[in-house]
Amino acid sequence: MKKGVSDSCSLFFTTLSNPTRLAILELLRKEPKSVTEISDELNQEQSMISHNLKPLVRCGFVFVEQRWKERIYSLNNDTIEPVFEIVTRHFNKYCVPGGAKSECKELKHKI
Repeated sequence: MKKGVSDSCSLFFTTLSNPTRLAILELLRKEPKSVTEISDELNQEQSMISHNLKPLVRCGFVFVEQRWKERIYSLNNDTIEPVFEIVTRHFNKYCVPGGAKSECKELKHKI
């Protein structure tokens, strides 16, 4: 059974492991948007976007603000930008582009 940090890590990475959620996060890096704007830009149903926004809001990756009749979603830059930077740095250092997929380099030192 998972305990402590494992629970937090599991929830954190499970929430980020969905391609639609990652696309939403990447889109919100540019500027805050409504569900309609996100749906239009990602070419997905609003219900699908709303469904995927819920765990992002629940985990605090995205903030929501009520503006008149619509809800505006914005990125939690304090958390998500460093995560994207770490992933990019790791990818650039250890992964080699290889067509549609990438293969990670073998680490010089085994753990």
